[in-house]
Amino acid sequence: MVQLEKKQVKIISILIALVFVGSVVALALTQSGSGIASAAGSSNVGVVDYRQIMGQHPQLQTANNQMQQAVTDAQKEFEEKSASMGDQEKQDYYQQTQERLQQKQQELLEPIEQSVQDAVKNVADAKGLAVVLDKSTVVYGGQDITQDVIKKLSK
Repeated sequence: MVQLEKKQVKIISILIALVFVGSVVALALTQSGSGIASAAGSSNVGVVDYRQIMGQHPQLQTANNQMQQAVTDAQKEFEEKSASMGDQEKQDYYQQTQERLQQKQQELLEPIEQSVQDAVKNVADAKGLAVVLDKSTVVYGGQDITQDVIKKLSK
């Protein structure tokens, strides 16, 4: 039914890896607004560029390398094991492989996301900020603490 060539498997795997990275960034962006309602009356508002912070995180390259290796290993394993499978078996095994890769990416990115959240909280507390929002959601105002967070993560 569905027969995947090596080139197609590689393209699909790369696309999935990109989707994961994008979803992590989106997750970080959505989590940044969790305290808005409780501190709406406060004038001490900070802003932070989560995309820039995630992109400059010192552990991101290591996580990306590990994820790329996992994708390569999964491709090899899929090619070896699926050679003798039928179309439906290949499709099921491919789905299982993708789920394992998703779980691996989540395992790699969770500590990075947590360290970003901790660094934002520490910088915000040190500066006396009651609320920190993602920079993309702010039209006007707020103290930009992005570089302070990047410096904190780099230590």
